[in-house]
Amino acid sequence: MTQGISLIAGLGNPGPEYADTRHNAGFLFVDALIAGRADWRHEARFGGRCARVTVAGHELWLLCPDGFMNHSGEAVGRLARYYKIPPEQILVVHDDLDLPPGAARLKFGGGDGGHNGVADVIEQLGTNEFHRLRIGIGRPATSADVVTYVLKKPSGADRALIDNAIQDALAQIDAIVHGQMQKAMNALHTHG
Repeated sequence: MTQGISLIAGLGNPGPEYADTRHNAGFLFVDALIAGRADWRHEARFGGRCARVTVAGHELWLLCPDGFMNHSGEAVGRLARYYKIPPEQILVVHDDLDLPPGAARLKFGGGDGGHNGVADVIEQLGTNEFHRLRIGIGRPATSADVVTYVLKKPSGADRALIDNAIQDALAQIDAIVHGQMQKAMNALHTHG
C-alpha cells in the first residue's frame, strides 16, 4: 500500500471536560500534528474540525469529529465520501486499553477491539480495511472500571508516557503519510 494517507482522523470526545482524558488520545495526536502547520476550522457538513495540511510534501486532511466517541464514524464517513477518499488511505488514531501507556502501534484492518469509536468508523465506512494508530493508555484494575478509567485524566506519569507515545508516532509521520507502514511499524514497535 504505497498510495499513502489522505485523511488522518483523531478520535475523542468534545468539550473541555474531556479534553485531557485518556479517551482523547486521538485528538491529542492530531492537535500535535497540526501545530504550526494550519488552523482548525469547523465544517458543519462533515461534523468536525478539519484542516488541509502538507506533511513531507504530501497533502492530506486532518479531522476531529464533533460528536461523541460512539458516533465518530459519521464525520469520518462524510469527509471520506465527499472527497472520495478510499478506506485504505485513512488513518484513524485512537486510545487503546490493551497497550500500556507509552506504546504506539500501527495496524491495518481487523476488529474494533471493543473500541466504540472504531466500531462506528467500521460501520460508517462499511469496511474495516483502514489503518489505525493505537495509542496505549493501559487498562484499569477491573473491567467494571473501564468507562470511568477512559473518561478520566491520566496520572502525571501516565500522561508523560502517553505524550511520549504521541511524539514517537509523530517522529514516523513522514513514513506513515507516504504509506511506508512497515518502516514506521519497525520503528514504533521497538518502543514501549
